[in-house]
Amino acid sequence: MKKVTYISSILLLAGLLYACGQAESKSPIPSKGEIIPVKVQRLQKGSFYTPISASGNFTTKNETVLSFKVGGIVSKIYVQEGEEVKKGQLLASLNLTEIQTGLNQAKIGLEKARRDFERASRLYADSVATLEQKQNSETALEMAEQQFKAAEFNLEHSQIRANQSGFVLSKYVNEGQQVTSGAPVLRTNGADDNSWVFQTSVNDQNWSSISLGDSVSLMTDIGGNSVFSGKAVRKSQAADPVTGAFWIEISPDHPSGLKLASGIFGRATIFPSNKMEAWEIPYESLLDASGDQGYVFASKDGKTAEKVKVKLGKISSQSVQVIEGLSGYSFLIISGSAYLTDQSQIQIRN
Repeated sequence: MKKVTYISSILLLAGLLYACGQAESKSPIPSKGEIIPVKVQRLQKGSFYTPISASGNFTTKNETVLSFKVGGIVSKIYVQEGEEVKKGQLLASLNLTEIQTGLNQAKIGLEKARRDFERASRLYADSVATLEQKQNSETALEMAEQQFKAAEFNLEHSQIRANQSGFVLSKYVNEGQQVTSGAPVLRTNGADDNSWVFQTSVNDQNWSSISLGDSVSLMTDIGGNSVFSGKAVRKSQAADPVTGAFWIEISPDHPSGLKLASGIFGRATIFPSNKMEAWEIPYESLLDASGDQGYVFASKDGKTAEKVKVKLGKISSQSVQVIEGLSGYSFLIISGSAYLTDQSQIQIRN
């Protein structure tokens, strides 16, 4: 029994010695009103710009949806998706039975109106017909001429021809299908290198920092990670109602030999020319960040710490841009803030 008691006493003593050692190893917590040692960084506002990374797709400025002027039955589609076409090439046609019949009827009506006018003119010259009868026949002739022109126009536009050299992007109908006037049949684009654009979306903060003419680096996975330059040429003036994002249109300096297709994915790095006035602070000095808001401890005189609410800009893994909130402060506390409260007394020990 004595042996067990002796061992227990040794274990208890060892535990007490360990606990004391742990307590001595911890830094003492400053008491209320005590001056707290801190490390600081002098605040200095500077001009910054941060490259903006975004992804998007290549497209062309001259994509066109082609359709028939009149409705009818599709007789023939002469091209397939992805096929190259030349300007003026026949792409599709309607069954011409009804349209040709309409043209023939208009032609017959025109011939009759012309005969009636000639007869009325002769009778009027012989004082048999009145002036009103002659004028009525003349009006009927003019109406028949216009109806014939409209029928000819409909016949001409019962075929679809390529309005530019390029490629067929989409085919919406098949042969034998009935279509209405103006219904989409084919979608084409131009093959001119200058027609390509890259479209991407950015948030409102990035949108405001991008100016037309800003340089851009573009990269695609085609051709073994092709990289080429471009510039911002257009920007939306309203947010997308669904996503809330703004689009930016970039004109690429198209490199020779690189084959693009509408919809190809790419990545853009935009270099804004508008620089932002901000403070750059270490990431670890930021407290309680949420969205574009956060808190830091700063000091005006190097003796008193203040908890300051700040508005944040770009955030990286090592630093944060503060765009509002630090005006009038000389020092940013970067170490020792764990023991600080608002209006704590501090001593700088860098």
